[in-house]
Amino acid sequence: MPSAVQQDPGPARMRRSLGVKDGVAIAASSTAATTSIGIGMGTLAAYTGRQTPALLLLAFLPILGIALSYARLNRIEPNCGSGYTWVGRSIGPWPGFLTGWVVLVGSVIFMAYTGAVTGSVVLQLLNKVGLRSIGGLHLDPASTGISTAVGLVALVIVTVTAITGVRAATRLQMWLLIFEYAVLLLFCGYALATGDQPFSLSWLNPFEISSPQALAQGMVLAVFFYWGWDAAFSVNEETRSSTDAARGGLIALVAMLGLFLIGALAFQRVMSTDELIHNGPQALTFLGSSLAPEPWASLPLAALMCSAFASLQSNVIPTARGTLAMARDRTLGPVWQRVHPRYGSPAVGTLLIMALAALLAVLAVGIPKLNDMILTAVNSIGLTVALYYGLTALACAVRFRASLRDGVVRALRDVIVPAVSALTLFGLGGYLVWDYATMSDHFEATPDNGWFMLLLPVLFIALGLATAAWAKWVRRAPYFRTGRGTDADAISLPMDADAAAVLPHPSEG
Repeated sequence: MPSAVQQDPGPARMRRSLGVKDGVAIAASSTAATTSIGIGMGTLAAYTGRQTPALLLLAFLPILGIALSYARLNRIEPNCGSGYTWVGRSIGPWPGFLTGWVVLVGSVIFMAYTGAVTGSVVLQLLNKVGLRSIGGLHLDPASTGISTAVGLVALVIVTVTAITGVRAATRLQMWLLIFEYAVLLLFCGYALATGDQPFSLSWLNPFEISSPQALAQGMVLAVFFYWGWDAAFSVNEETRSSTDAARGGLIALVAMLGLFLIGALAFQRVMSTDELIHNGPQALTFLGSSLAPEPWASLPLAALMCSAFASLQSNVIPTARGTLAMARDRTLGPVWQRVHPRYGSPAVGTLLIMALAALLAVLAVGIPKLNDMILTAVNSIGLTVALYYGLTALACAVRFRASLRDGVVRALRDVIVPAVSALTLFGLGGYLVWDYATMSDHFEATPDNGWFMLLLPVLFIALGLATAAWAKWVRRAPYFRTGRGTDADAISLPMDADAAAVLPHPSEG
């Protein structure tokens, strides 16, 4: 008769079905290189001109320091709450809660506008095949309203796939990534070789950026470009090893650097700065039509659609698991902790996140131009991402401060690099807050109004502090007494077929 141990391998082993490849897929899809390149290069060019490649390379340095901090912390405390758990333990529960909170809010905003972007890409494809109106309704890809309506359908689709299991989702994302990157590298490589805009080494010189304000704004936007690689750390409960999560995130981050540089250089070889800014969210479409005839010219657009769908799905996966970590600490309500009995995913949390994203997308219809909506969302997310990345790196420096006595290499790895990365992001964020506060003399809901751009992140943080106060004094969450997150094995997730496939046979011990 099999022993009890053989019959029940234990909840921790049951759910660890993901490896390095899956982590890369989740992190790369969350970063959404094709989407960032396709719709964001024009936004960066508006601030940094032809020095966009230099800015992307410069922004990579503090982000690499943040990534190394994540890997170091994850090695000793793997937890799907990641920064929320680590910051709470090392710095304090209030900044820890804010770390988890801004991830939640930033992801909801991201999914809201990415849903609209997905709708816009679908409309562009329909326009290319000759379908420009239905029942008198003009299918305008630049319209926020029409794009949002189509994007809501995309949100429903990715919600269903995210609930039915992270393993199946990563398989789909891997194939989407292969297609996206093959198309992106093919067209960008061709653009680098044949573009009519002369290459200049000044493109790689950050000292030629026009002003400190442009540098700071561009850096925060570039930080947003890289945002998403940390998604690999938020599926720790479903990853076979904490080192697999770290490798997946770091591999994805380095790959993003290469893709961003290739994309930025390719766009500038084909388009002038004015053309890049003018085309905005349709820049990748313009690139395709400039380099190839139809139907080949539509391939970059199809890659952009795949990227948008994958990034929607891969953002809800880590966000729902982050709220799961917060709910099991009672800093969020118990509804976020409900796990699907068959798929083992935080199904209710996933539905709630998508519902909030859909609501925000509908509210944002009041911004008539899709480009303005994107710029507003990206600026708001960029500041909050800089805040939580900086807090997590600072948590690493605080946690391992004893390494200052253990030699130069360990001091650099564990304390100095994380601290410098954190201070860099805090400095950029602080400068932009000051710039936003002083650039306008009246309030107007436009992406060039400093008070409006400052209002959104302030509201996010104020709402987070109010939620934290409720959790501390009304819900009496133990997290606010200890700053420690619940252990990763506190919740038993059911074993699905994918998880069972990676378990050793009982006879193998």
